[in-house]
Amino acid sequence: MIARAPLGEILRHLRAEPSRTWSVIITVFGDAIVPRGGSVWLGTLVRFFAALGSNDGVVRTAMSRLAADGWLERSRVGRNSFYHLTEKGRVTFRQATAHIYGPHARRWNGRFEMLLIGNTRERESMRPQLLTAGFGAVAPGVWVAPAGAPLPHLTREVLHLDAGCDLATARKLAKACWPLERTAAAYARFVTLFTPLEGALDAAMPAAEIDALVARILLIHEYRRIILRDPTLPLELLPPTWPGVAARELCGRLYHRLLPASERWLDRYGRSAAGKLPTAGPELARRFQADAS
Repeated sequence: MIARAPLGEILRHLRAEPSRTWSVIITVFGDAIVPRGGSVWLGTLVRFFAALGSNDGVVRTAMSRLAADGWLERSRVGRNSFYHLTEKGRVTFRQATAHIYGPHARRWNGRFEMLLIGNTRERESMRPQLLTAGFGAVAPGVWVAPAGAPLPHLTREVLHLDAGCDLATARKLAKACWPLERTAAAYARFVTLFTPLEGALDAAMPAAEIDALVARILLIHEYRRIILRDPTLPLELLPPTWPGVAARELCGRLYHRLLPASERWLDRYGRSAAGKLPTAGPELARRFQADAS
């Protein structure tokens, strides 16, 4: 069983942050339910959240909110409720999954994508897409990203330029366009919070199934909140000893150590409308594989 001290500290951290049950449910779906077919019985979620100290009323309220916001759909079989992702949820989760678990390492080729957006209304409408794609703002209406970043849908009013500069200038540009200090601090806090868990796993017997699932979900929940705001720039553009590297390596190590026991809990207690949750495919084991060079 995982020593309760590090797990308890992680739980205290979660409760101190402005995180809500609905947000953790999003993590549960993306990390554990989508690989197993994407549909789950409400009772499975209630049982899991009881281990986090949340009662069933809180879970039901959060599920209703997610359904009202268009993320989940509910179906009923007798008196039992089952939830699955809407099309909006599936698209968003596919993008997030690639960013959280997929390879990040890439080399900078000396070029940037540059977008000039003159229309003020269009600037605001495109902003969420640009941030998601990893662009940073140089000035109002001027956005840049390392070459190869995915481009949002561009109208005729948007100018797309290919720009180049030397490495020193590129590092200054990166510092000006992205909140690197804040992101680095978040990664450093992540490493501080989860390193004791690795020590506990080293010292303990194999983790109990529910402890392993709780630790796995909290690990990904905290990492997700950082990585989805990180444009994952090439390392050449980042400050030396970038803590995101250590955070990702730690997250990957812990994830694969927690995976077998946490999957056994899902085998035992996970239910969908068709019965037991399907077994996850091979893509689950490929998460956090070594980044491409």
